[in-house]
Amino acid sequence: MPRPVLVVVAHGSRDPRHAATVHALVRRVRSLRPGLRVETGFLDFNVPSVAGVLESLAADGVQDVVALPLLLTRAFHAKSDIPAVLNAAPPRLRIRQAEVLGPSPLLNSALERRLYEAGLSPADKRSTGLVLASAGSTDPEAIAVIAEIARELRHTGWCAVRPAFASAVFPGGFPRTEDAVRQMRAAGGVERIAVAPYVIAPGRLPDRIATGAREAGAEVLAHVLGPAPELARLLLRRYDEARTPVLAAALSA
Repeated sequence: MPRPVLVVVAHGSRDPRHAATVHALVRRVRSLRPGLRVETGFLDFNVPSVAGVLESLAADGVQDVVALPLLLTRAFHAKSDIPAVLNAAPPRLRIRQAEVLGPSPLLNSALERRLYEAGLSPADKRSTGLVLASAGSTDPEAIAVIAEIARELRHTGWCAVRPAFASAVFPGGFPRTEDAVRQMRAAGGVERIAVAPYVIAPGRLPDRIATGAREAGAEVLAHVLGPAPELARLLLRRYDEARTPVLAAALSA
């Protein structure tokens, strides 16, 4: 039986860096598993659209697809937008929607990779306060996941960890990046503050995270996760979990 085609479902952005980063990540996924057909579709702003990719696959005679949301939390896009697009796909396609990427230890490893690339060393963790800055969401489940990731990171040796959002337009969530940096500075007990964007690709909200970090005087600003090798491995893990329940049980054991 042929393996299902992996369709990576990205949000899309008017910022050309977003699509370029998504394509770089998908290239890394292909390099890790030669022979697996991997396609990319965007929900908005970029082409090809998810609907267009699915129609092309059906026209090619493909029957089985794993649609993998390129999302870090289960919020509106994973619960509403993506299922709506998949439900409208050609009926000959058998589509399984994979789980979103987060939370995962591989994402935490990718975050630390970016922080070390930005100039920190593992020995710096015990004297460094970390602001975990995500794009933001009003979804309680997504907010709870970000809070839990911050707690997990705190237990890996960071002096202090605070979650933050890129913008204040998400009520009921976390403070903006700049406010979280200032609060951490005021609380004391840290020699330096690092900001880690919990974001996959560049764009308007990641730029807000970077601007807030600089304005508040954070000493270290990591890059977005981008095509990190851990992220590519995680995409394949989610693909395997979706396509093979027995394999999924083994991976989680």
